[in-house]
Amino acid sequence: MAPKQETEIVVVGSANIDLVATVESRPQPGETVHALGYAEFLGGKGSNQAIAAARLGRQVAFVGLVGNDPEAQTVRGALANEGIDLQHLASVKSFSTGRAIIIVDSAAENSIVVVGGANAQLGTEHIAAAAELIENAPIVVAQLEIPIETVTEVARMAKGTFVLNPAPAQPLPAALLDAVDILVVNETEYESVSGCTFPEDRELLAEQLRTQSLPAAVVITLGGQGALVWDSTTLSHISTPRVQVVDTTGAGDTFIGALVDALSRGENLTSAAHWAVHAASLSVGALGATVGMPRRQEVAALLENIREATPPRLP
Repeated sequence: MAPKQETEIVVVGSANIDLVATVESRPQPGETVHALGYAEFLGGKGSNQAIAAARLGRQVAFVGLVGNDPEAQTVRGALANEGIDLQHLASVKSFSTGRAIIIVDSAAENSIVVVGGANAQLGTEHIAAAAELIENAPIVVAQLEIPIETVTEVARMAKGTFVLNPAPAQPLPAALLDAVDILVVNETEYESVSGCTFPEDRELLAEQLRTQSLPAAVVITLGGQGALVWDSTTLSHISTPRVQVVDTTGAGDTFIGALVDALSRGENLTSAAHWAVHAASLSVGALGATVGMPRRQEVAALLENIREATPPRLP
């Protein structure tokens, strides 16, 4: 029997079943629309990010909570098929496995309603049971689809690099924010965490990042516009390649999984974000949060094609 490989990344977070309806246009208040299609997929920000990192070749462990229902077995089976360590994916009898109700329109934009279920019951006692795993992990990742008190305990416990994606957006207690090594936010989440309006002017944004009580490393995802990377001194922009978009659900989670994949391989933050932007761009080509998440060779091929198509610079 081959020796068990060391865990490189621990993801603590939510696991859901996504109920996805495709429509021509998302309904307005009081409006009923007919769905063009319907499907169910594995989802949840935690499990999505774990799968994204595992598909890119990392040894990933997942800490979370599911119900005692058929959907729990679906979640376990899907994560196990990705080679993810599920020793600390526990079950709770009195709550159902989490759900997300997702509506995707013809422009590939989505609206999402999250039903926490078992995820909302993930408490510090579950984190204590996984203490050795979390403390020894080189990288620990968390989001906010589980109780913020639990996330704060994870941050306190982590001795490696702690990466936080504060989604859904909400203000963060100082005890949590102070423990974050790398903060990954979109524009809405940036405003919630910083208390500042997201400025269009990059110099003003750099000044906010320099003077606000934020971590030294911040990555701001911009959807189809790529990402901004703040490394405590410099703000860099990484653009995204042009791709066909089917569904943007899970693109942000793919970004985070790819970011920590690259960080675990020793890449610096800017290089890791460049890899993550291109991984996320591939993920939007299929319906469902995890279906389009790429493997390493796919991201490498995309980057190689871009290099070959880029004209050489004149001396």
